[in-house]
Parts: sequence; C-alpha cells; structure tokens
Amino acid sequence: MDTPVQQLLKRKGTFVLRTAPTASVYESIQRMVDHNLGSIVVMEGEALAGIFTERDYLRRIVLQGRTSRTTAVAEVMTTDLVTATSDTTVETCLSLMTEARCRHLPVVEGDRLIGLVSIGDCVKHLLDSAQAQVHSLQNYVTGRYPA
Repeated sequence: MDTPVQQLLKRKGTFVLRTAPTASVYESIQRMVDHNLGSIVVMEGEALAGIFTERDYLRRIVLQGRTSRTTAVAEVMTTDLVTATSDTTVETCLSLMTEARCRHLPVVEGDRLIGLVSIGDCVKHLLDSAQAQVHSLQNYVTGRYPA
C-alpha cells in the first residue's frame, strides 16, 4: 500500500491556500473560513515561509491576548515546518504528522510548493484503499469478478 503522495494529490488536487507574511491574522482567518480550510500557507514570493493554522490562532492569538486585526501572520505562524515530497508515501506522511503533532504537511519539490496534504486526506486515502481491498477479496472468495 506504499502510495506516493503524488497519487493522492492527483485525486484531491494541488490547490493550496496562500497568504503573504504581511497579511493580518484576521485576513488569513477570513480566507481560511471562505475556503473551509484549517490552514493557510505563508509564502514570501515563491518561497515557503511558514504555515498558519487554527491551532496557531488559539495558542498565539487568543491565549496571548493579541488582536487578529493588528497582528501580522508572520508574527504567529509556524516556521519550523515538516514537509514531504511527491514520492513520500502516505503512510510516512501520517507518521511525520503524528511525530510533529501537526495536521498539515506542505509537499515540496526542491524549493517549490506543489501541494498540501492533511491528516484527513491521508486517513481517507487509507480507508478507501482498505475498502477496495476488502471488496476485491470478497469478489475473489465468492467467485465474482468484475466484468
């Protein structure tokens, strides 16, 4: 089942919500809400500068008494990023996210951001694969083969 992330990205797409480091936290949160996403990647030009997540908001804005309208996302984003490449397996991505206690993993090729996978994306992929295997085994055992 060692599926590379590039296959997952082909199915889910490579759209990544992005913002500049100078954007306010409020603007970033608004964009996350508009897209129904739990994170936004912070880009300095074409370079990956960090990621801002719902967890960052709770820990670095709410609990520290900051104001989201006046705080730049660069002040509160996560900069110590764990990343994957297109050939990293989905299983390895899950391990990386578990170890780093994060839920979003930027996918990079060299210095270029090519996608983002979440823990939910990886779990869904593994569940879909397991269900396909079960279906295949049921067909095998009962003698029913797809036409």
